[in-house]
Amino acid sequence: MGEDTGHIREEIEQTRSEMGETVDALAHKADVKSRVKESLEEKRDRLREQMAGTSSRIGEATPDSGEVKEGARQAVGVAQENPIGLAIGGVAAGFLAGMLLPSTRIEDEKVGPVAEQAREKAMEAGQEAVERGKDVAGQVAEQAAQTAQEATEHQAEEMKSELREDGEDVQQPTPPSRT
Repeated sequence: MGEDTGHIREEIEQTRSEMGETVDALAHKADVKSRVKESLEEKRDRLREQMAGTSSRIGEATPDSGEVKEGARQAVGVAQENPIGLAIGGVAAGFLAGMLLPSTRIEDEKVGPVAEQAREKAMEAGQEAVERGKDVAGQVAEQAAQTAQEATEHQAEEMKSELREDGEDVQQPTPPSRT
């Protein structure tokens, strides 16, 4: 009988422990205010971690002022050399960006299938504009390379001419001076 009472007492203690855990779990579930507060704290901590990671990535990806100035100089040079190509490329890029934006429910209802046809034609026109912009940019680059080559050849011819003249001056004997 001693063993049975000891065993019963162990079961009672185990049941009390389990009941205590159950009561604690129920109390936690019933304490909505604390659960909401914990949830908000967890979300706030996650957001802070994400923001810290984002700010470091932005810092790494942001160019320094020298790079920005150089890029601006290059953009101005391209714009001055070929304003029409720049305008066509800008229109095409803006158009494509607009096409990538999702349509609204109202647009879908009002415009319907006509919008899809217009969208397809617009995408084709946008692609054509991009291709034309590429062609113009290629032509500008080709023209710039040709101009640079011509300028280099012209300078080389001028240098040859100057060297010939200098060589002729050296070959002609200077008359003796009488003093």
